[in-house]
Amino acid sequence: MSDTGGPDVTEELRPPWDEDPDDLYEHAPCGYLTTLPDGTIVRVNQTFLSWTGYTRGELVGHRRFRDLLNAGGQIYHETHYAPLLRMQDEVHELAFDVVCSDGRHLPTLVNSTLGRDDAGQPRAIRTTLFNATERRQYERELLLARQTAEASERRVRVLQQIVADLAAAPTEAEVAEAVVRAPEAAFGAASSSIYLVDDERDTIVAVASTDPTTGNWDDMPRSSPRAVAQVAERGDLHVVGSLAQAREHFPDLVDTMRRSGRNTVVLLPLTTGPADEGAGVATLGVLAFSFKGERRLTDGELRVVRLLGQQAGQALDRARLYDDVRRREDRASFLAATTRSLDELHRLLPRTRRLVDRIVPEIADWAEVRLHVGTTPLVEDGGGPRPDEEVLTQRLGKVAASGEPVFAAEDDELDYSVLPLTARGLVLGTLALRLASEGRGAAAERTFLIELADRAGLALENARLYEQERQIARTLQRSLLAGDLPGGDSRFAVETYYQAATHDLEVGGDWFDAFLITHDKLALVVGDVVGRGIEAATTMGQLRSAVRALASNENGPARLIEGLDRFVDRVESARMATVAYVEIDLASGEVAYSCAGHLPPLLLQPVGSPEFLLRGRSAPLGSKAGDTRRTEDRMRLPAGSRLLLYTDGLIERRTRPIDQGFEVLAREYARRRDAPLQGLPAGLADTLVGRDHSDDVCMLCVTLGTEERIERTIGADRMQIALLRADLRGWLTAHGVEPVCRDAVLLACSEAVANAIEHGYRDDPFGMIDVVATVTADAVEVRVTDRGTWRGPVTDVARGRGLQLIRESMDQVLFDRGDGTTVTMRRGRREAS
Repeated sequence: MSDTGGPDVTEELRPPWDEDPDDLYEHAPCGYLTTLPDGTIVRVNQTFLSWTGYTRGELVGHRRFRDLLNAGGQIYHETHYAPLLRMQDEVHELAFDVVCSDGRHLPTLVNSTLGRDDAGQPRAIRTTLFNATERRQYERELLLARQTAEASERRVRVLQQIVADLAAAPTEAEVAEAVVRAPEAAFGAASSSIYLVDDERDTIVAVASTDPTTGNWDDMPRSSPRAVAQVAERGDLHVVGSLAQAREHFPDLVDTMRRSGRNTVVLLPLTTGPADEGAGVATLGVLAFSFKGERRLTDGELRVVRLLGQQAGQALDRARLYDDVRRREDRASFLAATTRSLDELHRLLPRTRRLVDRIVPEIADWAEVRLHVGTTPLVEDGGGPRPDEEVLTQRLGKVAASGEPVFAAEDDELDYSVLPLTARGLVLGTLALRLASEGRGAAAERTFLIELADRAGLALENARLYEQERQIARTLQRSLLAGDLPGGDSRFAVETYYQAATHDLEVGGDWFDAFLITHDKLALVVGDVVGRGIEAATTMGQLRSAVRALASNENGPARLIEGLDRFVDRVESARMATVAYVEIDLASGEVAYSCAGHLPPLLLQPVGSPEFLLRGRSAPLGSKAGDTRRTEDRMRLPAGSRLLLYTDGLIERRTRPIDQGFEVLAREYARRRDAPLQGLPAGLADTLVGRDHSDDVCMLCVTLGTEERIERTIGADRMQIALLRADLRGWLTAHGVEPVCRDAVLLACSEAVANAIEHGYRDDPFGMIDVVATVTADAVEVRVTDRGTWRGPVTDVARGRGLQLIRESMDQVLFDRGDGTTVTMRRGRREAS
């Protein structure tokens, strides 16, 4: 019995078997994960393991939840999931792609709760994951159904669009073009023709047709017995539903309908109002459209057809009045379009040139803009012929001094006007123009010209102020990025690159720095400040100084970022800036790094594929959300490793996911494994960004240690020789090769590469040359290989000054003609003291 005295129904609801709680957990219809607050997995159910293919031993205690997500999911975990979970203690239905053991991506919906202990500190995270594969398929099916419904709705909107097109059509020809295509789109007609009434000639004129072969396509008098003329005379809609009806009412249609295979013809008068209004309603034309087979129009369709006739007639009536207002509308449109066009350009000279190009030839035969900026006036003109220079100069001076416009008068033989370009009460310059012939001397144009000059003056003054501020910010930014970088140390080499946005935007906040904390510790930093312009450039300088002040041999990256957080509390403009900071112990090769909201550094070791350093991450500087605990990661790198720090302008695009940007960067970085360090960042920028990009790009690349063997591949371009020589010089110096031997090797190598370009690839500008150099305690050996086609023996072709220099510089020179040509050169290190 229950507490209420009734039967205990819970006994009947119990299953006839004992439920095992562990079995319920392990084989639940969803995945279960229990993790520590840092994300380390401590428990996982069998359902999740079955879905992903992992074993329990691979996950528990070894992987974090975020490690199972794809790269985009990891970023989303960092920027959204983790901050929301800490703030709300729970998150619901977040979509993540889990990377399975075989590389498959499993769509899931994630719900998590954060458990806390009695002290309120995070204790564990419980997460359920639901397989969203079928849901995504269902969503795609819903989308397809929605698209089908929208297609049906679009057909209904065709009629609305016809009315809109008629309202926008300014001339009879444009109205006719819109009307003749309406029946096909609205009713599925096979063909349409439109005839307009010409009152002056008392005729009906065939204007347009989608298929002229289907009717009597010629003009006719209004008194003609043909069907079109009769409908125009009566002003009534006629639907000819069969050949029999055509024989009865309009015999001239029978032959046409039989020949073209049309069984239904609609003859619609184009009137200025409803036919039942009688007086004041005029028929301006007739629209004839036909169907293959018998087509019965419903009452609703007939109402739409009549409405179409009225709208088309009224549109034709409006077109006849259009010329009276066309000029005023054109002028208003011109002013609006010119303002928008000038706003697209930020620089003063291009904006001035754009103004002249807008004026000539659309409204004027000749125009000149003269701006009094700087010591020399800025002058842009276009069109012609140019007025008399002396008289023009006098009129320009008068207008500039008085600030009042001078318009061309009816009896003015020069026939041009001069207007002041003013902004904020100051005369910036003058606009002189000669209107096109149809507008000369028109008093109505004066208001238009005054407004044009006012808008142009304000736009040009804004461009001047923008350029002034932009130049100040650029100068400040260049001064910050032009600081001396550490060099001359065989244990490392640094190469930097900065490319400003090519569009006329304000200065961005990308910056880099490299400096020695101690003799054995190198610091590298790349950052991005929120905002643009002078404030951003100033903030860059403050952050750069703060990093140098906080860097010490004892602090390490995490403590330095903590110090920057305290700095940001005092400098609000630096809040939400991102920073990637790296410290390298040059003695041991240990690297420590920390990223505060910045993109991960890219590491390329001598062996293996590029690797993004995704540890040591936390929120941007001064962030109130996200993971604000500053962490760092450490690893030891072998000699020859390269580390790239960069800003988002290198990989982020609106047209692709960020994961794809990471993939492209890693691929191009790996492809340049053997490229000289000098020019490497610039080459990456050329490939990934190009020269037309809307965001700044900043890179810093460092190579650690000295390579035991240097291998480089360069293109058949003499410009590459200088980069190769610089790279080879640093390598020889790092190995302690004596100056005399070093210079001789550099000279011989340069000449051998030049011979390969000139003779081996004389007809192939895309050829590649391999250079391999080794050094021992006794000698330096260099091998230069090309795969080109030499004409005749190498010693004959290269018999000039180049071969002589090679033999004088090296102790031994050998030529091998196999698959291409290999020159092997050896120089002893006998100059050593």
